[in-house]
Amino acid sequence: MRFITWLLTYAAGLSVAAWLLDGISFTGARSGQAELQDKVVPVLLVALILGLVSTFIEPVVKLLSLPFIILTLGFLLLVINALMLMLTARLADAFDIGFTVDGFWTAVVGSLVITVVGWGVRTALPSRD
Repeated sequence: MRFITWLLTYAAGLSVAAWLLDGISFTGARSGQAELQDKVVPVLLVALILGLVSTFIEPVVKLLSLPFIILTLGFLLLVINALMLMLTARLADAFDIGFTVDGFWTAVVGSLVITVVGWGVRTALPSRD
């Protein structure tokens, strides 16, 4: 159950980021029922890739850049999150999933959107106490 929640949280964040930002997109139909059918599986696959990147690669990058994170008062975390989103787009392109991120600044804003949406989803869910 935890895995499904984790996957759907990333999928919601990616969907909102793709909806809000012109530079983040999924290939396929642009409206109606066809859009839903064309994009459900790619969104879930990209959410899985982003989750795996965030689980395995991001902690290593954060650990190696910890002195710079402290020096920049945490602003380097925005850059790291954007780079992880760009890496996700590269991996999705390698697997021919159809997810694109156009540029670094789009990735920065997109990572902020994904983080805020993920926080909102986790807050809205009932606690498991």
